[in-house]
Amino acid sequence: MTRTHIIIITVVSAAIIIGVMVGVTMLNISGTGTAIGVVEMVGVISTADYTVDDIKNFTEDPAIEAILLRVDSPGGGAAASQEIYDQVEKAAQKKKVIVSMGAVAASGGYYIALPADVIVANPGTITGSIGVIMEFPVIEELLGKIGIDFEVIKSRDYKDIGSPYRKMNERERGLLSDMVIDVYEHFVDAVSRDRDIPRDSILKIADGRVFSGRQAKALGLVDTLGSFEDAVLIAGELIGTEHPHLVYPPKRLSLIDLFTAPMEHLLIPKLYYLWQ
Repeated sequence: MTRTHIIIITVVSAAIIIGVMVGVTMLNISGTGTAIGVVEMVGVISTADYTVDDIKNFTEDPAIEAILLRVDSPGGGAAASQEIYDQVEKAAQKKKVIVSMGAVAASGGYYIALPADVIVANPGTITGSIGVIMEFPVIEELLGKIGIDFEVIKSRDYKDIGSPYRKMNERERGLLSDMVIDVYEHFVDAVSRDRDIPRDSILKIADGRVFSGRQAKALGLVDTLGSFEDAVLIAGELIGTEHPHLVYPPKRLSLIDLFTAPMEHLLIPKLYYLWQ
């Protein structure tokens, strides 16, 4: 058998395995009538694509009666978090949405949970961290030590604002600060609206601090305390069944994201709903 034949067989086998996995998932969905779609948001929120697609697919599937969003994330990109939030909000208009918080559901991880019908946190869940952060490295001094300099040709004064190759001036810092505050206000408004808590009360605790799940419940930031299994039972009660069938979307792995995401996080200025 030649090397080419081995490669072809390997690729075909992988395709068959993926097909079987997807097929099993679809078979699990059909005909249940009391199925709950489980979407997991684990790790830093760097992109919304897969999560949004999974929530949307479960929302449109007539066999899925509720969606359980499992959040174990310190947050991440503000825009990505906002896209997931929007999709959760759309889903909640059509079906019951329950959030189960894991070890951490802070900042963007908390933000995406807000539109849910019920938010369930463990007593020891780290949540809250209502705030926005923007950060990037400045390597000007390091480059100077090794004899590297950059020439910048720009159209207007602020085109290279946030460049890692030089420090910002006070005017630039003020412009970025205004932008951060604008996104922060959006976050505060969402918490106040979705949790039905006066905005002034939210502002008292929206300074980036984190809370335990029990503290968050006392403040009205979550609805009840419990485990993932408790969240499943609550979802079952909402759709009228004691034995709901859990359906998971197929797993995905992007090698490109695996290698590029760390460098992107370090070098490219972005707004983050992120607890660090």
